[in-house]
Amino acid sequence: MILSARHAARPVTLLMAGLLLAAIPIGMAAAEPIETDAQRAYIVDYQTGAVLLDKKGDERLPPASMSKLMTIYLLFDALKRGDVKLTDTFHVSKKAWSTQGSKMFVELDSNIGVEDLIRGIIIQSGNDACVVVAEGLAGTEEAFAERMTAKAKEIGLTGSHFVDASGLPDPEQYMTAHDLATLAKRLIEDFPDYYHYFSEKEFTWHGIKQGNRNPLLYRQGSGVDGLKTGHTEEAGFGLVASAVRDNRRIIAVMQGTASMQHRADSGGALIDWAFRETANYTIASKGAVLAEAPVWMGGAKTVPLTVDKDLIATLPRSARQKVTAKAVFNGPLPAPIAAGSQVGKLVISVPGQPDFEAPLVAGTDVPRQSLPGRMFAKLQYLVFGGS
Repeated sequence: MILSARHAARPVTLLMAGLLLAAIPIGMAAAEPIETDAQRAYIVDYQTGAVLLDKKGDERLPPASMSKLMTIYLLFDALKRGDVKLTDTFHVSKKAWSTQGSKMFVELDSNIGVEDLIRGIIIQSGNDACVVVAEGLAGTEEAFAERMTAKAKEIGLTGSHFVDASGLPDPEQYMTAHDLATLAKRLIEDFPDYYHYFSEKEFTWHGIKQGNRNPLLYRQGSGVDGLKTGHTEEAGFGLVASAVRDNRRIIAVMQGTASMQHRADSGGALIDWAFRETANYTIASKGAVLAEAPVWMGGAKTVPLTVDKDLIATLPRSARQKVTAKAVFNGPLPAPIAAGSQVGKLVISVPGQPDFEAPLVAGTDVPRQSLPGRMFAKLQYLVFGGS
């Protein structure tokens, strides 16, 4: 790997120091392709945000019960703020009790604990439980849906709109696969104390035991620990899933498969593909010396160049050996130089992808030379030039 300095008297090349990898991974080049029967699919790496698969990821879709993730987000948010406690209860109205579709089987005029309602929504996909929560938090389901839409915009969902809390069909209720992946990430990131509910496999309420409808929770070795399925006749069968293998997490969204079995098989195949074909690599570690840049009129002749945070990126496993790195700066760098100040950029290149840039910072302070030293350096420059 070659590092170049610009605006010197002649091009300066420096050998990259401190990087032991034969190549530095960055970006997201094309992985071995995969076919899926899902109408829409979106897979993203949780840590780096690299998009591994995007099949109509920004196309609006009827989210069905996957929209319950926004209902749960608002409930978790209320718990985190302290507005609600797990031991609080919400009242079951006639509207909630009579809501059709998948049910928790709430009883009319009863009071149900918040923690039970969480399980009723996540595990049993209860439309009735969603209405209980909506009315408990906002007074009416309509007011709650307005909160859902407002919160969606606040957390970066750009293609979502809600009119109910459960995902029952409505032409004005829509999300995108991209938004569902973003929402899943925010649920994991914002509510680590509550995320464990998504991995529970069964829940009994009103004498009726129901299993979690996420089929990948039951698949040995899948690493899946959440999140939610969805189905309506219009939407087909959908899934938002997150899986962890070898300390790496990915989020996969798919929608529009033809059956429950297709959903399970396709979802499992997409997650297997993501882990098999791609991996996360360390580009450079915080503080590691990547190069030495010449210094003009400094107390040291060179300054080490480094990065101020670990640089980690997702790349197809097959592309590792095709990556190059270059340090770019205007040198020699004039003293004084403060440690941590940006003095250039690290440019990472992988074939077929746009270059990625990260700031290069000074690894140490370099003070100015003393007055006699500066005078001597200027005289030397006048006599011998920049060489």
